Amino acid sequence: MRILIHSINYAPELTGIGKYNGEMAEWLAANGHEVRVVTAHPYYPSWCVQSGYDGGRYRCEIRNGVRVWRCPLWVPAQPSGWKRLIHLAGFALSALPVMLMQIFWRPDVVLVLEPPLFCSPAAWLVARLCGAGCWLHIQDYEVDAAYAMGLLKSKGVHNLVNRVERMLLQGFDRVSSLSGRMLDKALDKGVKPERLIPFPNWVDIEAISPVSGGNAYRKQLNLPEDAVVALYSGNMGNKQGLELLAAAAGMLDGRTDIFFVFCGNGSGRAALVEGCSGLARVRFLELQPVERLNELLGLADMHLLPQRADAADLVMPSKLTGMLASAKPVIATADSGTELGIVVSNAGIIVEPGDAAGFARAIAALADEPEQRRRLGEAGRAYALRYLDKAVVLERFEQDLKLAANR
Repeated sequence: MRILIHSINYAPELTGIGKYNGEMAEWLAANGHEVRVVTAHPYYPSWCVQSGYDGGRYRCEIRNGVRVWRCPLWVPAQPSGWKRLIHLAGFALSALPVMLMQIFWRPDVVLVLEPPLFCSPAAWLVARLCGAGCWLHIQDYEVDAAYAMGLLKSKGVHNLVNRVERMLLQGFDRVSSLSGRMLDKALDKGVKPERLIPFPNWVDIEAISPVSGGNAYRKQLNLPEDAVVALYSGNMGNKQGLELLAAAAGMLDGRTDIFFVFCGNGSGRAALVEGCSGLARVRFLELQPVERLNELLGLADMHLLPQRADAADLVMPSKLTGMLASAKPVIATADSGTELGIVVSNAGIIVEPGDAAGFARAIAALADEPEQRRRLGEAGRAYALRYLDKAVVLERFEQDLKLAANR
């Protein structure tokens, strides 16, 4: 089967959405499919084109059996609402000629991974011109999230974009998303129920597994062996509610046994560093190599997952799968009825979004209860084994792709 993938994020060597997209493409190629990807030069989550790439040029490469076209991309140094729109629209335009070239290859399925929505028209057009099945996978309701968080404020533009989005969604043969709540939102936007497919994020349960014994990060960060480590690892952007991390660390500054480790890059990192200035038991790490991810997650005695209330059902954090697989409890900010709240409630503690004091209390409570940390961590690992195993998720996805190709 020939599969054409269109996405702005494709970076198997990094973490987050780009890593998931890369793992999926390479898994499909390893299982006998011809896979091509039209994408941008890797830039996320640091919002800077990675070393070794030139964001102003086209580039073609073959990686682990996948042919990858990299298209020019403008990356704003300080992303804001309108700058993000220009950034996404610019990529969609630069990728259009490469997408149209693929018509002559005649793919069986064209898969577009959102965000960004801007890529959807080209993917739909190519699929229709060559008779392929067209599939939209929603990893993030970017438009709704942008307005919910106040990044975009024009109601007229919002209404126009919503109408365009509904029209695009209804034109795809298959629409998938990460969670039941996100699929419900697609249903509300007019997608027919028979076209909806669940396609959750996954985790390699062998690569991410419980770590026993010493951890090199403790020595690297000068942490006492008996320190209780609260870890945040991932993108540091606007959707994460990072202000709670600094607030909670400040409230617990008197607890000499609790250390905070904040790992990652993004537009919100500078503010987080400033908010933690003067706190003796806070450590910062740059984004770590993927080959050290298991060791990094194993550093934690608990994982921190702040999330803004207005984005709770519009995104499902990709970092959650690794947290659960690491067999360490999760403290997340989410309302109890949201998808995130439902998942975390059995593997950690949920706190009302924006409640910094409640977030700090939850950290202190888990720090005082090692047996509860063990029990909740084991429950998270069991959930990952049952529902998030990479092989199970991707094998089911492969079968759904075949049905889409033969629609």
